[in-house]
Parts: sequence; C-alpha cells; structure tokens
Amino acid sequence: MGAPQRPGVPLISVARRSSGGLPSVLVEEAFGRLVNVIDVEATCWADRPPAGESSEIIEIGVCVVDTADWRRVERRRILVRPRRSRVSPFCTELTGLTQSDVDGGLDFPAACALISSDLRGRFRTWASWGEYDRRQFERQCGSGAAYPFGSRHINVKQHFADAFGFRRGIGMSQALAHTGLPLEGRHHRGDDDAWNIGALVIELARLGHPITAPVTEPEPDAL
Repeated sequence: MGAPQRPGVPLISVARRSSGGLPSVLVEEAFGRLVNVIDVEATCWADRPPAGESSEIIEIGVCVVDTADWRRVERRRILVRPRRSRVSPFCTELTGLTQSDVDGGLDFPAACALISSDLRGRFRTWASWGEYDRRQFERQCGSGAAYPFGSRHINVKQHFADAFGFRRGIGMSQALAHTGLPLEGRHHRGDDDAWNIGALVIELARLGHPITAPVTEPEPDAL
C-alpha cells in the first residue's frame, strides 16, 4: 500500500456498528486504530511562580486521529480549574486564557476521568509534541488523580526529528513551516495545538513515517 495522500479534515462520528453487532468504535479501540493527540497548557509566569504556587494544567486539547485512513476525526477542548495557582497576566498573554475562563472548568481528577471514559484514554495510543505533556500528567496524577492513559505514548517531536534527520527536536510551529502546513488557530491554545500536531502526524504518515500502525491483535480488555 502506498503512502496516504494528504487528506482533508472532516469531523466524523465514530459511533458506527460492525457487522457482528458490536459498536465499531470498540473494534477500532481493540485494534489500535484511534490515536489521541494531546496538548496541554498550564499556569505559567514570566519569572518564578508566587510563593505556594506551581504549574498546573488549565487546558487539555485533544485531536483524535484515525490511523486507518489518516484523518483527524474529532477535537476536544477541556478547561481545567487549578487548585494551587492562578492564571497570571503572562499566562493570559501566552494562552489567551483568563482566570475566569478556568474557574468554570473541571477539576483535574474529573478531567482525567473524562479522558479515560469519553476518549478511551487507557486503551488508545496517545501522542504529544515532546515529553512535557506526559510528565505534567504524571506529576499531577501523583497527587491522587487516576492517570488517564495507557503505556503507549508517542513523542511526535522526536519522531519528526528522526524522520527528517534533525539532530534535535524543533518546535511545533517550525515543524509546520518545514512541511508547508498552515498553523491553524492560535499557537499555545490546547485544542488548536493538538489539531496542528494531528496534521503533522498525518503528514508524517503521508511521507512514509507513520507514528504507529494498527496492532494485529486486540488489546486486553478493550472489547
């Protein structure tokens, strides 16, 4: 099979049924078809954080990529209410988020539960641009929230560097420019960044460097 052509980006429903009667979304999960591309934004400051505060996730962007035909099929934006920090003016300038925005968000454990349930986080491979997002989840989940992902994580930044022969990873916006893809939306907004990383995942596949291939056997407990 040749490399996939650069596709469009329609939003589609995955709640179909297979010929055997099971919802086909469950079959897709079992065979590793869907990948959750994740990007987080967190509280930040121009200098050191104020006393008693630390960086906390305030936005989780998700782009679901279907690896059967390399399409972006869903996007989510989850606002998260921080417990130990506030959104600084610097953070608002960077992300566009204000304290009032995140005050209306979910608490972090509820956001993790949403990823685990609605986005099948424990069963799907997930991907991010670099290791920051994974480490931030691991650090915050150390305070009691259930970790919403399985063990299959792809560092798209490193994968991109390897595919193009770069000695080190480059930023997401640089990667878009390098491949001739547009920056869609606002940089440092979680759902827009996840959507753009999803486009890079698809472009890598088109060029013969897919981040993952569907597994040949169902994952345990996926059905």
